[in-house]
Amino acid sequence: MLGNLDNEVIFKKAFTDKFVFEHFVKDILNLDVEIGHIETEKKFTPPIGYVKFALDIFAESADRRIAIELQRVQYDHNFDRFIHYLMMLVAEQQRSSKEYGIDQTVYLIVVMTQPYRFDDKAGKPVKEEVMITELDTRNIKGDKIPLWGHQMVVLNPNHPDANTPQRIRDWLDLVYQSIHSPQRPSINLSNPGIKRAAHLIETDQLTPEEQELRKNAESAAYVKGLYEYVGREDVAKNMIQEGYDNGTIARLTGVSEAAVEKLRTEG
Repeated sequence: MLGNLDNEVIFKKAFTDKFVFEHFVKDILNLDVEIGHIETEKKFTPPIGYVKFALDIFAESADRRIAIELQRVQYDHNFDRFIHYLMMLVAEQQRSSKEYGIDQTVYLIVVMTQPYRFDDKAGKPVKEEVMITELDTRNIKGDKIPLWGHQMVVLNPNHPDANTPQRIRDWLDLVYQSIHSPQRPSINLSNPGIKRAAHLIETDQLTPEEQELRKNAESAAYVKGLYEYVGREDVAKNMIQEGYDNGTIARLTGVSEAAVEKLRTEG
């Protein structure tokens, strides 16, 4: 049985493996890359501009920086977040006002696990399985001038397209099947990256610590989704009734332990 790739613990277990990461990048970007290191929850210090952000998975080679963002249903339904991340990864390379060189090509891959619908500037719905944004220049004739090569690729397996190449389809199937058919997934195990990733996220391959983290992540995501609709204190009250202790309720809802205790006594 596959672990759910909508769970951040499972997702990071799969894609922080260098073999999986390099094969994923090869298939999605058609790019051979040897990764030096992989980080999770990557933050830049000092912050870039006025916005603090963290990348789910961040990797670098000598000449490229590649980030993978797992986008789940809790977040806002627009592309502003993604283009901001791409630009900040470019801007962070400027170390001082005298250094405007951009030494590394930036690639941002966004994996969406829910069937989002976005609206374009004209208000028309956008439902695409693969979307590619390229940051480069064209001349007046429309010819591409490859000055930078920065790219953002957005993947959403919930909007299948017959034109999606098989090398990309393999990964979209892995994500979708892990969520919707984890016990009998239909995935391409002849793809070595897929085979390795599927093995890593099999539930019986998880350590007790990973199992606990996985369950905590599921609980946190569930609670977050609830209080966005009914309010944190209402969720806290429900958790009190279910027998959760004050510390757990505070950690999952963001309500202080003192406030939880007050809700408990007011009961």
